Amino acid sequence: MCELLVGLGDVTVLEVTEIDGVLRVRIETGGRRPLCPDCGERVVVKDRDTVELADLPCFGRATVLVWRKVRWACVGGCGSFTEKVSQIGVSRLGITDRAARWATLQVGRHGRSVSEVAWDLGCGWHAVMDAVVAYGQALVDDPDRFGDVTAFGLDETLFCRLGRWRTQQWSTQIVDVGRGQLLDVVEGRSATGPCEWLADRPDAWRDAIQWATLDLSGPYRKVFDTMLPDAVQVADPFHVIKLANTKLDECRVGSRTRR
Repeated sequence: MCELLVGLGDVTVLEVTEIDGVLRVRIETGGRRPLCPDCGERVVVKDRDTVELADLPCFGRATVLVWRKVRWACVGGCGSFTEKVSQIGVSRLGITDRAARWATLQVGRHGRSVSEVAWDLGCGWHAVMDAVVAYGQALVDDPDRFGDVTAFGLDETLFCRLGRWRTQQWSTQIVDVGRGQLLDVVEGRSATGPCEWLADRPDAWRDAIQWATLDLSGPYRKVFDTMLPDAVQVADPFHVIKLANTKLDECRVGSRTRR
């Protein structure tokens, strides 16, 4: 029953305690004894190290998984090594695997701040941020994460202001306009970054793009002319209306001046 509650079928729950409102679950693994990764000889238990990992909250309480990790020693004299169970936690991260996946979902999909998620888990900001970077990078690097795109868009955004003089740093947002999904962000607002990004995509992926939207930017038009010559270029409605209103204001000011 405890294993069902903890959600890890391959572990033995040794103890569950509550200290200062924090639930502490002590576990150890009960899996098969491995072989030495260097020589293939059998191993024996040398000792156990205790590792504490922030876990998902349980019934509204912050939860810590206290894992008694086995340190194995090779009978052939190769040395020792510590067990690794990725279903429990990944090396050098301070939260469990399931907590790391949940935190990545909260920050990446739902747009919550890292500090908010860290508060929910009862751990530090760095523990959550390290997990989001580790798990999120694998999702970003997945070549299949984009899917097929038929309407492709580029738009500039003021990314930040740096230094004493608050120098503006711009970025280009690459968007699947059909789904309203951000695909990537590249540095600057020139044609170089988007062209390099599109060059890394397969030819079939680029050929499937039928529409290319832009904000009347010359560099972005160059990107489409160079990399997506068969796509129909469409001006962003916001900038079209803004340009029309600007020209209308100029006409009004001119008519008043002539009077």
